[in-house]
Amino acid sequence: MAATQVIRSEWTKIRSVASTVWTLSLAVVVTIALGMLISALSKSEFENMNARDRLSFDPTFISFAGMSLGQLALIVFGVLVVSNEYSTGMIRTSLAAVPQRGTFLFSKLAVATLLALVVGMATSFVTFFLGQAMLGDLSARIGDPGVLRAVIGGGVYMTLIAMFSMGVAAMLRSPMLSLGILMPFFFLISNILGNVSATKKVGQFLPDQAGSKIMQVVVPVDDDVPYGPWGGLAIMVLWVLAALIGGYVLLKKRDA
Repeated sequence: MAATQVIRSEWTKIRSVASTVWTLSLAVVVTIALGMLISALSKSEFENMNARDRLSFDPTFISFAGMSLGQLALIVFGVLVVSNEYSTGMIRTSLAAVPQRGTFLFSKLAVATLLALVVGMATSFVTFFLGQAMLGDLSARIGDPGVLRAVIGGGVYMTLIAMFSMGVAAMLRSPMLSLGILMPFFFLISNILGNVSATKKVGQFLPDQAGSKIMQVVVPVDDDVPYGPWGGLAIMVLWVLAALIGGYVLLKKRDA
């Protein structure tokens, strides 16, 4: 089967699954709503901040505060896109129709990644503008140094989270096992490692902590991270590539 036909087939599969629409919609709503709420709260608390906290005040990054929860919906999206066929048994039919496993996986990833990128970019820009509206006179403008990079980076970050989840799901095949590892990893383990002094230096190199650096415009006063926005994004890309390569290698080696 030609690659264009496979891509069209994968688009039909993704579009026809209700969970795809729900998870992406949830990612948008949660990210925007929580970002607006935290931006509004930050504005009301600004007068009570000490001089040190005011120097570290980053209106752009604050508007993306909801992404920590919104990314969980994108994790679910990435996992379901890849592992749904395994849980239903449809993977055998799919691989019989497309015996070139590389083409099969690439087409699935390409369609899902493009969809995640469109949703991620739209969410990032809307989140930024609504968050800045909540911040009022404390807000940043899209033309300020580093802001456009941070906003575009927010969309890229959401896309990479989905891609990493796809790679993990391709390796593990089971949606329950994939979610059972990814959810605690991003929601609990990463936060714990990043906030405990003994493991903080390790946590800095996890995909979400490194990747989120791209959305930061103002460097905190006590920041000791050994990389900048682009360095953090590069670390996250390496994590994503490792997951996708792992998924591809295991798909080629084992039976459906």
